Amino acid sequence: MKLKYLWVATIAFLLFSCHQNSTHNGEAEHDHEHEAEATESEHEHEKIQFTVYSNDFELFAEADAMVSGEHTDVLAHFTSLADFKPLEESAKITARLIVNGKTITETLNEPLQKGIYSFELKPTTTGEGKLYFDIETKGQQFEVVIPDVDVFANDEELHSHHDHGDEPSAINATVFTKEQSWKIDFATAMPLEQEFGPAIKTVAKIEPARGEEEIIAAKASGLVLFSNNNLVEGKHVAKGEKLFTISSSEMAENNFAVQLAEAKSNYDTNKANYERKSELIKDRLVSEQELLNAKNTYETSKAVYENLSKNFNESGQMVKSKMNGFVKQIFVSNGQYVAAGQPLVSITQNNKLLLTAQVQQKYLSYLPSINTANITTMHDNKSYTLEALNGKILSYGKSASDNSYLFPVNLEIENHADFAPGTFVEVFLKTMTNSKAVTVPNSALLEEQGIYYVFVQVTPEMFEKREVKIGGTDGLLTEITSGLSADERIVTQGAMQVKLAKSTGALDPHAGHVH
Repeated sequence: MKLKYLWVATIAFLLFSCHQNSTHNGEAEHDHEHEAEATESEHEHEKIQFTVYSNDFELFAEADAMVSGEHTDVLAHFTSLADFKPLEESAKITARLIVNGKTITETLNEPLQKGIYSFELKPTTTGEGKLYFDIETKGQQFEVVIPDVDVFANDEELHSHHDHGDEPSAINATVFTKEQSWKIDFATAMPLEQEFGPAIKTVAKIEPARGEEEIIAAKASGLVLFSNNNLVEGKHVAKGEKLFTISSSEMAENNFAVQLAEAKSNYDTNKANYERKSELIKDRLVSEQELLNAKNTYETSKAVYENLSKNFNESGQMVKSKMNGFVKQIFVSNGQYVAAGQPLVSITQNNKLLLTAQVQQKYLSYLPSINTANITTMHDNKSYTLEALNGKILSYGKSASDNSYLFPVNLEIENHADFAPGTFVEVFLKTMTNSKAVTVPNSALLEEQGIYYVFVQVTPEMFEKREVKIGGTDGLLTEITSGLSADERIVTQGAMQVKLAKSTGALDPHAGHVH
């Protein structure tokens, strides 16, 4: 019996020993893994973001904090400021890190993906330096510089200098990656601080400018015959092109054929008489007065005949266009009888236009200070400056008309935007002022229930929704009275897409990147 209990105790002791060894081994492995993770985390530095603008490019880069002797990954996004689209794939870029006179370079001949280049740099000295990006594309060279780049001696120095207060705030912010912005019409810009006076908003009617339109009338009575069945309103016509014939061949009175034949007969007779007397004068068979009378009669009949033959033939009067342009309106129909002087057709060149705006009496004191204007079309809501249309302010009315009690302001523009005479446009008449204001493009403003806001750029991939108070507008720009300063970059195109991105999900500043 004692031998049996001894055997059981021995087995229990062996099992307990195995369990202790297994526990110690597991703890040792866990400690080793923890040490390895700690060692690895020491070398995984937080990302530092750089945003730099040159005259041609926006550079947005994410890089590891730089430690001497360690590799640093730099993921750089290059955006053309001309259209806010990614740099072309054919571009070659060289990154140069210069610290204390020592240079580290890497050249990439192609991007990781369009607009995105991934550099790997290994600094060899510590201190504050500069990171240059030399861009070669389409035979041109550009340079973008990050001015302040710190290289630390070791991780301890890095962590002691790291300031978490520099991290961009994500309060009320929206992530909109470069890859997203490159796919849409997107742009950012600084607000403008400039002179911004009151603007008078009104409506103007478009009419052809003086000298741009001509009405062609009948020179004689007769029946109108169209020379071309395709003569319709809007058709382009050339100078000298035949439009109508006014026929009187079937009329008893004012018959063109009879008049032309009579004029030709008179011309031939008077010509022969003048030539005969020109010979007789040599022998003094006629007097000087008789020759002079014959000459006058001849020249008069010649003028009559040439005028008739130029504008008439046996069929009747030939009506021709006097300018290159378009048929604006046809006042007659084929076969209609017209009297001399009756309008037949109006031709317009449509190159220069007259805009007549009507202004209320309360703005009367502002009229002398109007110096320019912005014009917005009603059919597609496109806006143009007066300067872009090579326009000018012609005059403003000194008195109101009897039927409207409004004061006219006349502007002349060149028709670069396919304006149509007879239609209306919205006009903002701008006045001169010495007052300065912070202004933003109207495309930057969004409105919700009467509250206006803009998206302020925190980084090129993070935007803060900011409420602003607005003042007046000139159709293109709006005054910001509070909520925004002139040194804050905002979204000027694509603000609605940024708003939609805000409602799609969680905030992830690295979403969409290729790392």
